[in-house]
Amino acid sequence: MKEQLNNPGIPLPREADPFDHPAFFYSGEQEYVAGTVPYLLDGLAAGDPVAVAVPGPQLELLRSALGGRASEVRMLDMTQAGRNPGRIIPGVLRSFADAAPAGTRPRIIGEPIWAGRSATEYPACVQHEALINLAFEGRTVSILCPYDAARLPETVLADARATHPVLRDAASERPSDAYAVERMIRRYNEPFPPPVEAVSLKFSSEDLPEARILASDEARRAGLDRSRVTDLELAVSELATNTVLHGGGSGTLHAWTEDGHFVCEVRDRGHISDPLAGRRPVEPAAVGGRGILMVNQVADLVRVHTSVTGTAVRVYFALPTPQDGPGRAAAARGR
Repeated sequence: MKEQLNNPGIPLPREADPFDHPAFFYSGEQEYVAGTVPYLLDGLAAGDPVAVAVPGPQLELLRSALGGRASEVRMLDMTQAGRNPGRIIPGVLRSFADAAPAGTRPRIIGEPIWAGRSATEYPACVQHEALINLAFEGRTVSILCPYDAARLPETVLADARATHPVLRDAASERPSDAYAVERMIRRYNEPFPPPVEAVSLKFSSEDLPEARILASDEARRAGLDRSRVTDLELAVSELATNTVLHGGGSGTLHAWTEDGHFVCEVRDRGHISDPLAGRRPVEPAAVGGRGILMVNQVADLVRVHTSVTGTAVRVYFALPTPQDGPGRAAAARGR
């Protein structure tokens, strides 16, 4: 695992690549409907599988605009299915595209960045948008990504121009002169600030049970739901085991609370050379390769920083709030 993330060998979409990945900048509901509904109807007319994964209000807007044809479209609330951007490629996009009949061109509207995204989530969102281009290179798939130009800051729109080869708005479609997948992968592979008031444990192979117990005990003290403590134990166990096997044999676990989340970080001397690690579906018969993928499935957010000197993985689990009734927290995670 010595290859760097900025390896010039990372493939970029070719000019004749059948994969289509435009960003669509819209302002207001009228432009949103005008720029998305014809895209969906064209796919249905061609007999192609069609899916929508957008935030709830936009989902209802499209459902209403499609009328009776809405039942022909797979519809997902992105604030649930894609709360953790790390699970959108395997759990939303690939799962839909991989199931499409041969000879069809799946069409998906995916809106992973909305005005309610937190600053902590945002880097993972941009990484996701950049990595879509690598995950679908050469495949006959179309993924349209709407961006609310009226509500999102210019920095977000600038990042969208760098992660999408084609740009659309209400008036035109054009190639993006700012498209730079490698640069965006490097840009958002950023070091983390040190945790504040964290409980820490240095561990090696014989300490794996202790690491899991420390994380679960601290999570319970923080108020994490019982079922989510089980998910946290799984995530920490996977990350700590990966450290022992691939990260130099030993590492450090930190656990703390931050902005309504219980957070665990596993830090080691390994390096993740594959930018799509944890974002590829794994065949049932495959041996290994499920560690980070599984962590992405159970956590509310996963952040990774990797370099030739080491890797840190942070997993975030939302703590219940007073407004959360039974089952509400699980529903908000789309699980």
